[in-house]
Formats: sequence, structure tokens, C-alpha cells
Amino acid sequence: MNHKRYGVAACLSIFIGLASTPALSETIRIGIGHQSMVTNTVSGGVVLEKLNLIEKHLPKTGKYQGADYDIVFKDYDSGPPITNQMLAGKLDFGVMGDYPLIVNGAKFQEGGRAETRFIAITGYNKEGTGNGIVVPVDSPAQSLSDLAGKAISTPVGSAAWGMTLKALRDAGLIDKVTIVNQSPPVGAANIAAGKIDAHADFCPWSEIMEFRGTGRKIYDGRQAGIPTFHGIVVRESYARDYPEVVQAVLQATLEAQRWIRDDPIHAAEQVSKWTGVEKEVLYLYFSDGGITTMDASVKPDWVAAMKYDHELLQKEKQVPDLNFDAWVDDSYLRSAYAASDLDYDEAVATMVTPIPDNPALKPAEIWYADGGIKGYASIDAMLVAEREADETGTDINATYVYDKNSGLKLFGKSAFYARNGEQLAAFMRRPEAEAFASDGRAFSYRQILQSPNDNALAER
Repeated sequence: MNHKRYGVAACLSIFIGLASTPALSETIRIGIGHQSMVTNTVSGGVVLEKLNLIEKHLPKTGKYQGADYDIVFKDYDSGPPITNQMLAGKLDFGVMGDYPLIVNGAKFQEGGRAETRFIAITGYNKEGTGNGIVVPVDSPAQSLSDLAGKAISTPVGSAAWGMTLKALRDAGLIDKVTIVNQSPPVGAANIAAGKIDAHADFCPWSEIMEFRGTGRKIYDGRQAGIPTFHGIVVRESYARDYPEVVQAVLQATLEAQRWIRDDPIHAAEQVSKWTGVEKEVLYLYFSDGGITTMDASVKPDWVAAMKYDHELLQKEKQVPDLNFDAWVDDSYLRSAYAASDLDYDEAVATMVTPIPDNPALKPAEIWYADGGIKGYASIDAMLVAEREADETGTDINATYVYDKNSGLKLFGKSAFYARNGEQLAAFMRRPEAEAFASDGRAFSYRQILQSPNDNALAER
């Protein structure tokens, strides 16, 4: 737990008549439950904490002239424990994924004595990537159907758990696969040790396992057909008592999102130091064309997705009813946008969607250990550069490519490759690569890198 004290000097009593409302003499707690290991939540948690962003925006006039602030950050592996702490009155804000957000709102409304308000988004992927199902790297499984009769571990109650329920039901496997409750670190460790058939998790755990070479993704959240996102809830009574403090937290979140967007390489390096998540994984999320979009606006698409998710949760886990009209409240966020000189309605109307063969993005990138990140005009050109780097002993941190079908960014070493005519393309899943290939053959990164048939130079 991390506490920060922030004092505001009280005005002299001779000027008290100038205040429109009585000054507060109390200490106002700003208790935030967040998940530092989750890329979609860092703009509402660890970045605020490490850069001291909330302090910059706290109200200091009017009734807040005599107030002290106690800023508390508490870090969790997943969303459900944050809801429990909020129900106990120990936290004021919660940053969590779509399914835990819904459960949070429903549980509070069910109690009848207190409620929360859903007030902002911290990060999203319109296609649902970020959630994924991973198998041990040497597993024969290539698709969800290969898990029939086996076990999947997942943090129960999380966004990945919700995705898993939908995926299994859609595939007719809901009664053929055993679901085991495991936290992200435990599930990742069991994948590395080969102690579980598969593990479903939220961002960025699938990519962590891919980068470390312990796991291989066989199901991506985009296949479920619904978006994934994380956001912020606040206790309704707190927001009613301290609306200016809520606005300050949201202004800080907007600043954190700009900080990540403006320099994703630096952001990846810094967040890596704070959290232990590899910078190469964070860049996969933060960079142009990456998995996460940093945008706080509450779009109608998100509300529609949560209503769909709520129906699924009621069928599968008897989650209580949720009055979305009362729960969703973007009024504080609108004020934060206005105070930050940003157009909220424009943000709501803007949706970032991955584009296959996006002309604005280089098809491939190499992150050199000493030379930074360089883009290449084709995957062939990137392969040539990596072969040259290997010959000269130049260290490479990671390579990045884009899935031919979806436009989603991938680690070069995790993708499958296939040729159709002169074009070499990358794919997230082997069956899609085989379908693209003119000869039906798909190759791993190691195979395509070492193949003597792929030595032709391409324009860089």
C-alpha cells in the first residue's frame, strides 16, 4: 500500500467570507484500487502514482481550501478483490476490466445501501485482443476444440473468464472443458511448467508468456466477437461529496494517457521499471498499431457490450440485476475533458480499429538493444536485417509484425508465416496462415528466418 500526503494551506479567517462554501478541515482520502500488471489499467493507476499526476489537479479553492489529501494506491492481480475492498469502504475508486466492472455495479446496487458509478475508460481494444487463451509452448493443441476433455485455468470473475465462458459456449464446449480458478502469476507459472492444459488471461499475460517463450496463444479475444476494455468506478456517495476530486482523478488519467501516447517507447521503458512487465511486451500494447488504445471516453459501444456481458453473467453466474441508466455516468469525465481543453464528443465519436495492411504503419519493426526501434517496408526486409544482425552480433530485443487478416500487432517470433506469390504475410494462428499460403504451408518464425529460400533482399 502506498500513501501520499498532500496539504493545502487554510486561508486566513478574515477572508473566510470570500468562500462560497465552508472550507473543509477534514482529510480527504483518495483510495484507488488498481492493477499495475494490466496494460489497460496503468493510466488509471501506476502511472498516476509514479508521476504524481493527481496532485497536479486537486482542488485547492472554495470548500477545499482547508483540506488535506491522503492518496492511497493499492495494487491487485485482478478486479474482484478491488470490488470487495470498495464494498468494505476501504477504497473509493476501482480500476478493472469489463466483467469485473459489471459485477461491481451489480453487487453495489443489490445491497441497496450504496452504489458505484462507472465514470471512465482507461484502455480498450475494439476487437477484443488482450484477452487470450494460451497453451504450453510444446502443446499439440492448435485451437479451442483441441481442449475438449481438458482443463483451462483463469482468474474467475475477470474479463478473461468472461471471454472464456462465451468462447466455450459458442464452441459447444461449455460442458467439455473444466475451468480452474487461478491468478495470473500462478496460471503463467503453471503454463511454463506444463502443469495445466491451458490458461486464459487478460492483458498482457498472453503476450508475457509468448515473449518469455513459455506459452503459445491458440485463441484470441477477437474471436469472441466482443470488445475488451478496462475502466474506472467510484463510490456514488464519494462522487456526490467530492465531485471536484473525482474530476481531478480523471484529469490525471487523461494526462497519463497522453503521456503514453506521446512517447510509447519511453512509457514502455518506465512502466517496465515500475511493474516488472517486459518493456517489449508493453511496447506491443502502447505503440502505434498496438493492442491498447488509450482513450477515456465512454462510448455507446462499451455500454452495449457491457449489457451483453451482463446477460451472459446472469445466465452463467446469477449476477444481480444492474440498472445501467443509473450506473453509467460520464458527467465527471465531461468536466475533466473541458478542464483539459479536450473535446469529449469528438472523443466519443472516434473509434480506433485495427486495419489490415494499414498504409500508415510499417509492416515490420525491429527493436535493437542499442539502436532503438526501426521500421521496415516488408517482412522480407525485416528478416534480411535480422540475419545481418545475427551475423554481426547485434543484439535485438524483439521484432514486431501485423496479422494479415486483422491488422493486430504481434511479436515476430510468435507469428506464423506463409507466402502467396511474392507476398510473405504474418498470422496469429497457423490455420489462417495455411489458408493464405499458395502451397498450403505455414512456417514458424525460426523456420522462415533460417530458410535459404527467403534470402532475397527487399526494399527497406
